[in-house]
Amino acid sequence: MGTRKKKYVIAIVIIILIFTGGFFFFQFAGPNGTNQKFRLMRVERGEVNLVVTATGTINPVINVLVGSQVSGTIKNLYADFNSQVKEGQVIAQIDPAIFQAQVDQARANVLTTQANLSNARANLENAKANLVKAEVAVLDAKRTLDRNQSLVERKVIAQATMDTAQTNYDTAVAQRDVAKAQGESATSQVGSSQAQVEQAKAALKLAETNLRYTTIRSPVNGTVISRNVDVGQTVAASLQAPTLFTIAKDLTQMQVDSNVSEADVGRIAVGQEATFTVDAYPERTFDGKVSEIRNAPIIVQNVVTYDVVIQVNNKDLKLKPGMTANVSVMIAQRKGVLKISNAALRFQPEISKRESGKMGPPQKVARKVSENVKSPEEDQGRPGRVWVLSPEGKLISVSIVLGITDGTFSEVISGDLQEGGEVVVEEMSNKKAPSQAGNPPFMPGRRR
Repeated sequence: MGTRKKKYVIAIVIIILIFTGGFFFFQFAGPNGTNQKFRLMRVERGEVNLVVTATGTINPVINVLVGSQVSGTIKNLYADFNSQVKEGQVIAQIDPAIFQAQVDQARANVLTTQANLSNARANLENAKANLVKAEVAVLDAKRTLDRNQSLVERKVIAQATMDTAQTNYDTAVAQRDVAKAQGESATSQVGSSQAQVEQAKAALKLAETNLRYTTIRSPVNGTVISRNVDVGQTVAASLQAPTLFTIAKDLTQMQVDSNVSEADVGRIAVGQEATFTVDAYPERTFDGKVSEIRNAPIIVQNVVTYDVVIQVNNKDLKLKPGMTANVSVMIAQRKGVLKISNAALRFQPEISKRESGKMGPPQKVARKVSENVKSPEEDQGRPGRVWVLSPEGKLISVSIVLGITDGTFSEVISGDLQEGGEVVVEEMSNKKAPSQAGNPPFMPGRRR
């Protein structure tokens, strides 16, 4: 009896093992008698956003470069990095000694030319007096000449007296001409002296201006974000004005200068919403708005991009000039629409000719799946195809019309898909189990 009981126990264990192996085999083989397995994803209703991504740099809206218009040595600095400055505030001083000497020299030149002008005016007055005197002498000589003319005709005086009167008259006329010439020369000298005075005054004004330029003042209210000089350093402004400070006018308002590729710039418009992240705050998303699309191309190694400016509010001063921003510009947004994974659109089954007959025919586009989007006739969607599993486990092709995509999910405008349904995104295996060439192990009597 003991041996027979042992045989019964062994037989029962073998039967249990056979049924267990058969169960796992059928689970693995599937209804088609193969080991095909598919990864499915659910068709959901939600939000799909079409965005354009780019990288950019955060900059102040107004960046002022403060330079020097005169050359010299930096004597004092009154502002440093991150200093808050007011318009007109002194932020640096160039040694003014040489410029003060030039001002003193220019003032002395003004005084000299003014003295020369006074002398020229005095000479002019003297020349005018001499001219009047010469005019009187001419009139007197003319009267004497006329009187002697009548006396000579009556033979009262000798001809020699007449000749003397004529000579005196001619001499007076010549002296009058000389006095006129001297007056004109004196007038010209006055004009020249006046011009010299104005020239000296202009030189004085220039020297005083250069002296004022030795005091560097802030042109705006803002924050010093860069200081490029130190005390004792010599700045040369002969060829190009050197930059001493960089002042951001208002750090509470910033902008992102993003480089958008030429393929995407056509979809961007002023006023579109944008978001971006920076490495300093990787878990925070900042909001902005497109304010400008600049037409100047940026060409680097034959790659063309355009500067899209995004205005950003920076009241908490978290964003700093020069930070790198990863920008996403919102092009289109769909809420409450049917969406599927893009992996389902990429899926293509590898089905043998023997199994291809088991596939059902492609399904036609049956209906709109979302009432809050346009129909395919109104909104030019793009065609697509996905695969679903029938209740019997057969692959069925479904044609759909797609809308926008965010790179991970795509909007389904129309097609025979239901919310909550599942689409195939990946075929895990398409080979028959090795044991299918004959009877499965521990499965006697199963025919091929």
